[in-house]
Amino acid sequence: MDLRLERVSHAYGSVRVLDDVSLAVPNGRIVCVVGPSGCGKSTLLRLMGGLERPLGGRVLQVGEPPAESLNPLTFIFQDFALLPWRTVAGNVALVLEDHRLGAGERERIIADVLARTRLTDFADAFPRQLSGGMKQRVGIARALSVRPAVMLMDEPLSALDSQTRELLLDDLVSLWLRTPFTAVYVTHNLEEAVRLGHQVVVLSGRPGRVRALVDIAVPLAERQPGDAVLEAHRRQLWQLLRDEASAVDRELLDA
Repeated sequence: MDLRLERVSHAYGSVRVLDDVSLAVPNGRIVCVVGPSGCGKSTLLRLMGGLERPLGGRVLQVGEPPAESLNPLTFIFQDFALLPWRTVAGNVALVLEDHRLGAGERERIIADVLARTRLTDFADAFPRQLSGGMKQRVGIARALSVRPAVMLMDEPLSALDSQTRELLLDDLVSLWLRTPFTAVYVTHNLEEAVRLGHQVVVLSGRPGRVRALVDIAVPLAERQPGDAVLEAHRRQLWQLLRDEASAVDRELLDA
C-alpha cells in the first residue's frame, strides 16, 4: 500500500500550518521529513494517520494493505507511550487485544516481534527497568506486531543520547533489510534522515510547503556514519534549511 498526499493544507484557527503539500510514500520505502520548528511535520503525520482531516486536499491510501495486516497505519512516538504497569510482552500485547486472534497466534506474534527487536530476554521486565533505548525498542516491537502497511514515526529517537540513537538506527536498518517496511519518519536530525531515508522531504517554514525532495541513492545496507556521499547530502539539506531555521530562531527571540 502506498500513501499519497495531494495538495494538502491545514490550519489551526487563523494559523496556517501546511500549504499545498503533495508527496508520495511508495510501498517498501522510508520517507524522512525534515524542516524548521513549527513547519507542520507532526501535523503532517497526524493527517496521514487519520487523526485529523485536512482542511484542503486529500490523503489517499493507494492499493490494499498486506493480507496479514491488522492495522494499516500505526504510530511510533518519541515519548515511548508505554504502560508502566505492564511488562514488555504486555505492552506489545495491548495493541493485539482488540483483534480476533487466538491465544496461540497472539503469543506467536509477540514472540516474533520481541525476537526481531532483540527483546526476548526482557519479555517479563517492566518499563521502569529499561533504558531509554530499550523502551523505544518496545515501541517499535509494538508497532511491528500489528503488521502495518505504513509506520508513522514522530521523532522516535530524539529523547535518546547519541550512542543509543546510533544503536537504534542500526536496529532500524537491520529490521528493514530483513523485512522491508514502509515508513514516514519525521526528524530534526539530518544525520538520521540521510542514514534512513530513501527520500528526504524538506519542508519550508510555516506554513510548511515542500521545498525540495532529495533522493538518497546509497543502498541502505551500505550506509555508515561518516560516509562521504551521506555527508554531502547532509550538507545539502542543511543549506536548504539554514536560512529558514535562523528565521524561526529570530521569531522565537522576538516573541
